[in-house]
Amino acid sequence: MSINVKDWFKTISVVVAFCCALFLGAIKSIVFGPVAALILIVGNVGVILGLFPAHVVWTINALFKTHRLDPLLKVAIFIGLPVLFSIWLGLSIASSVLVGLGYGFFTPWVSTFEAFRYDDVSHRFYHCIGDGTWTTIKGSCTVVRDFMDVCLYSYRRLLKELRNSPASEGHQTLSLLHVPACIVVGLMGLIVEIPLYTAIAIVKSPFMLFKGWQRLIHDMISREGPFLETACIPIAGLTIIFWPLVVIGSVVMAIFSSFFIGLYASVIVYQERSFRRGVAFVVAMVAAFDEYSNDWLYLREGSILPKPRYRKKRPTDAPELSTILNPSIRFSAVLAEAPGMIMPTLTTSRSVREVIHEVKMVQVWGHMMKSCDMKGQELLDANVLTLTDLQDWLKGKNSTDLAIVDVGVLCYSFIHFLLYSIKSGSEGLLLDDIEVTYLNRPQDRMAEWFFHPIMVLKEQIKTMQLEEGEIRYLEKVVVFGSNPQRMKAWENGCSPPQDSVRAAQIEGLSRRMIGMMRSISMLPTFRRKYRQIVKGLIVYSTEKEGSKAETYSLTKVGSTRSVSNSSVGSIEIV
Repeated sequence: MSINVKDWFKTISVVVAFCCALFLGAIKSIVFGPVAALILIVGNVGVILGLFPAHVVWTINALFKTHRLDPLLKVAIFIGLPVLFSIWLGLSIASSVLVGLGYGFFTPWVSTFEAFRYDDVSHRFYHCIGDGTWTTIKGSCTVVRDFMDVCLYSYRRLLKELRNSPASEGHQTLSLLHVPACIVVGLMGLIVEIPLYTAIAIVKSPFMLFKGWQRLIHDMISREGPFLETACIPIAGLTIIFWPLVVIGSVVMAIFSSFFIGLYASVIVYQERSFRRGVAFVVAMVAAFDEYSNDWLYLREGSILPKPRYRKKRPTDAPELSTILNPSIRFSAVLAEAPGMIMPTLTTSRSVREVIHEVKMVQVWGHMMKSCDMKGQELLDANVLTLTDLQDWLKGKNSTDLAIVDVGVLCYSFIHFLLYSIKSGSEGLLLDDIEVTYLNRPQDRMAEWFFHPIMVLKEQIKTMQLEEGEIRYLEKVVVFGSNPQRMKAWENGCSPPQDSVRAAQIEGLSRRMIGMMRSISMLPTFRRKYRQIVKGLIVYSTEKEGSKAETYSLTKVGSTRSVSNSSVGSIEIV
């Protein structure tokens, strides 16, 4: 009987705590939500409109100077640029408004419920009151800054790589016959995909609503998934309340994605050199979206809509996902096979204990920044990296040495990270005392883009069994690949392989590493975090130079005093 009383008391306490947190989160959302939303909306829209003229100029300049596109293809792209820029303005501003409202009003609510993860009651009460207030406003500023970094630095770097890439990497041509076909199929894709995607998403939204509630309520009754841990019950309860908003967000994302899916039909016409295959893509994507949503919602398998084949090659012959990391390969190769609707999974929920064992992306970022800091200090101690390099990168000066800080330090750290994992006998990647494998890796799309190619690169290095001199040669190539003079001046004990095949293999490894690090450096949040690392290295170098100067001055003063004493002694003797 006492057990039942305790269970009832625990249940009542959880319900009371949930209601109090819901009320407190609503107050914080009303007070701080408008401020955070206004900062995010005004900031992002300001970045979009402020950089729009620069984006137009940069894009036209890159397309005009690149050698990878023939003149006819350039003309076709120039004709379509107004439409693409109009879509960019419309979707980006609309997304900024939606993200700003969602982030500003729901982050304080969620932060209030996340305070229940603390075991100490005093800590729980403090974080229920404090979390989601100033942190929400600060987070909105961080989002605006990361968005500006992507628009200002990442996009410009992509265009620079397109502009400077030689035609040998893959010259793209366009026949005059296919220009009308690309335009017609692109318009057909917009006319067909947008209304059908919208209709399918709206028709199936009630199924998603009730299926999601059914899944969550089942977990609540059986104490599975998020309801397994008492501390997570309030957050799961908040999910039940806001599940309709999740459904609405999924419908909106389906409508947004239909724009890009429809326009991609023109790319299919260009790639396959066939008007018929472009039309087949338009029809097949509707069926793929219908089938995809059926699978997620546990409806009947397949789709009643036709799904014609729009590729000459089979899907199994398509390039692997790792090709995304090559700057010359666009993300559109994956988008062609990707479903159009983004929705949360309704499969059986994992318990909190299972999720805890997963390595979070923040841990990967933290280890990566820590390793860059350590290896940067090593390069400074070896006089390979200079204070001028760091200051020029921080100021954004145009210099050939910027790649040393921008990519070279990352690659140098990445090499030792892979070698450490190989020497430790790890089956995955070793982050200090944490081993990241296919089982516990971060379960998000960004991790999927990078984890498999990194594992492939690790196995290639392991198979090659690089000697110490070859490792030093690889370090020199990835750090100073853009500056042959400094690469030749760095005496690190390397021994370039005499075999031309072996040398080509090592240079191939360096190119893949540089491509991966360039792709990682374009991701949101990276530049903000890496900028702090560079500032720390500047402080380290300044303190190092200051200690050297102080040591030199003390040594000079000491030698002067010894000379004076010896002179006085000699006078006394005389």
